[in-house]
Amino acid sequence: MRITVFGAAGNAGSGIVTEALSRGHRVTAVVRDPARFDRLPAAALHRTGDAADPGDTARLSAGQDVVVSAVRPAPGSEQDLVTATKSLLAGVAGTGARLLVVGGAGSLTVPGGNGRTVLDDPAWVPDAWRPIARASTDQFTVVRASGPDVDWTYVSPPAVLDHGERTGRYRLGGDELLVDAVGNSAISYEDFAVALLDETEHPRHRRSRFTVAY
Repeated sequence: MRITVFGAAGNAGSGIVTEALSRGHRVTAVVRDPARFDRLPAAALHRTGDAADPGDTARLSAGQDVVVSAVRPAPGSEQDLVTATKSLLAGVAGTGARLLVVGGAGSLTVPGGNGRTVLDDPAWVPDAWRPIARASTDQFTVVRASGPDVDWTYVSPPAVLDHGERTGRYRLGGDELLVDAVGNSAISYEDFAVALLDETEHPRHRRSRFTVAY
């Protein structure tokens, strides 16, 4: 498949690029600053583009099978995530490409919380994480409200997403935060990429959201 990844030099994006290349896909890795090309695998096609620019998103989505949004704004600019997501939805519309959005956990419900979301539960979202959790919740609202001309999937991580081992193992969930038997909610960036590429190759969540964790 031909896959474009926006935010390709970031934590999630770089893992997705690496996993996609390992499976033999043709990957276009997109960053805003060409100075970051040295962080991208040589096997990927290196391109510059701004996910917040609908012209760039349309140009880099044309002719692709899948577009992945793995963008993350700098601290203090969290609401830029919503702007970029609107741009990606507009740019992908009508191209025939499927859009997979690496989202956040904020809009997931807490197990046993009577509908309370992760965003509203300080046990899961400390103050330092609240701006990005709120932005990702707004992002999910925007994606879910998109028209029928975009074939989207929103992928929510668990509470903790960090670098680690690629095991190829994960659990799938829907709209509720996945928690293990001892109360942890986590996955590595590497296994998150495995789950996203599995969905890319074998779609099970078209125009819906899923979450993953160990």
